[in-house]
Amino acid sequence: MKLSVVLCPNLGRVVCAGPGGGSSDVQWCFSQVKGAMDDDVAEADIISTVEFNQSGELLATGDKGGRVVIFQQEPESKNQPLRRGEYNVYSTFQSHEPEFDYLKSLEIEEKINKIRWLPQKNAAHFLLSTNDKTIKLWKISERDKRPEGYNLKEEDGRYKDPSTITALRVPVLTPMDLMVEASPRRVFANAHTYHINSISINSDCETYLSADDLRINLWHQEITDRSFNIVDIKPANMEDLTEVITAAEFHPNQCNTFVYSSSKGTIRLCDMRASALCDKHTKLFEEPEDPNNRSFFSEIISSISDVKFSNNGRYMMTRDYLSVKIWDLCMETRPVETYQVHEYLRSKLCSLYENDCIFDKFECCWNGNDSVVMTGSYNNFFRMFDRGYQQDVTYEASRENSRPRSILKPRKISTGGKRKKDEISVDSLDFSKKIIHTAWHPLDNIIAVATTNNLYIFQDKLN
Repeated sequence: MKLSVVLCPNLGRVVCAGPGGGSSDVQWCFSQVKGAMDDDVAEADIISTVEFNQSGELLATGDKGGRVVIFQQEPESKNQPLRRGEYNVYSTFQSHEPEFDYLKSLEIEEKINKIRWLPQKNAAHFLLSTNDKTIKLWKISERDKRPEGYNLKEEDGRYKDPSTITALRVPVLTPMDLMVEASPRRVFANAHTYHINSISINSDCETYLSADDLRINLWHQEITDRSFNIVDIKPANMEDLTEVITAAEFHPNQCNTFVYSSSKGTIRLCDMRASALCDKHTKLFEEPEDPNNRSFFSEIISSISDVKFSNNGRYMMTRDYLSVKIWDLCMETRPVETYQVHEYLRSKLCSLYENDCIFDKFECCWNGNDSVVMTGSYNNFFRMFDRGYQQDVTYEASRENSRPRSILKPRKISTGGKRKKDEISVDSLDFSKKIIHTAWHPLDNIIAVATTNNLYIFQDKLN
C-alpha cells in the first residue's frame, strides 16, 4: 500500500498515514553530501542533471565536464533496520567530449543536459545521456569472472606458437574482483540543428523523443541513422520566430501522447495517432495573464522551464520562474493548483534581469504517489508543496546542516517590516547559490538536490 504524505511546515515534518489509518511522525534529515566542499569550484564539476532509476537503487548525475557519476544504494544494515542504505559511487565514466562544428564554426560543449534511465530488462542497466547535439545509449554492467585457459594465446594475451599446442583445453571462468563497466552501445547524432533540452523514454520501451529549441524528434532505441521529426515550429522566416520549445515529455502510460512547453508559457499536448507531424496540437494548456501583474518581465518569467507528468498520468506539473502549476489533463483553461515558489522576488526582477538569474531554468519533481511536489530556489533553498493539505515548507541544503542524521529545520523568508528570529531577509539571499536540479526516489522518502558542485541526499527519519 502506498503511503500518503503530508508536509507540516511549522514542524518541518512529514506525517505518513499507513495501513489501517495509523500514522507515525517522520522528519526530514541530512543523509549524505557528495562532492568536494571547497569554495573554489571548477566549472567542469558543476552538476547539470540528477536522475533516479525506476527502482531508486541507482542515482545518476551529469556535470558540465561531460562526466556521468552513478551512485548505488547499499543494502539496509541488519543492525539498523530502520535506516536506509547510503548511496556510494558505483561507476564513473566520461560520457561526452568537447567537439567542434567546423561547418558552423561552433564549439559543442561536453556538458550533460539530461540523463534518462531505460526500464531494466536484465542484470545490466541502460541509460541515455545527451549534450547539446549528441545522445548516447550506455550499458552499465558488472563483471566478477574472467575466462582463463585459452588454447591459442597466453594469459597475458600473447599468441602461442601453433607448433607447441599439443592438447585441447576447455576455457574456464575464474572469480575476480567486481568490476563495473560502462560501454557505449548506440550513438544518436546529427539530428538536431539547435541545442537539445529534453529527452524522454516512451512507455512502449522501444522509442524515445529528443527536443531542441524548434523541433522534436522520435527515435527507435535500436536505430541510430534516422529519426522522425514529429514537431517542427521553425518559421519560414526566422524573423517571425516568437517562441521556442523549452521541455518535452512522453505520457507515463499512453505511448501515443506527449507534451511540450514553450517560452510563452503554453503547454501543448499532442497525439501521434492524429498525424505523422504533430504541428497541430490536441490540447493547449494556457492560463490567462493577470493584467495587474503585467510588466516588462512578464514574458520572461512566464517561460516554462520544466514539465513533468504525474506518475499516475492524470496531471502534469509545470515550473515557470516564480511558480509551480499543476494541470488536470482534462481541463485546459487554467491549472487546478498554483504554488508560489519565491513570490518575494517579484520586486527584484530588475536586478535579477541584470545578473541573468531571471533566465535560470529550475526543474521540478513529484514524489512517488504524486501527493507532494518539490522544486528549487535561491540561497540553496528547496521547496516542497503538499497537494492534499495545501501546505508548503522551505528547506536549505547547506554545510551547516550536514551533520549525520541532523534534522532539517524549515526556513522562513522575511519580505519586509520587522524581521523575526530565524527569518532570513530577502536582501541577504545569495543568488549565486541555487538549486536547479532535484530528484525524488520513486518508492521512498529520499530526495537528491544538486547545489553547484555538491549532491545532497536527504531522507525521512523514523522516530
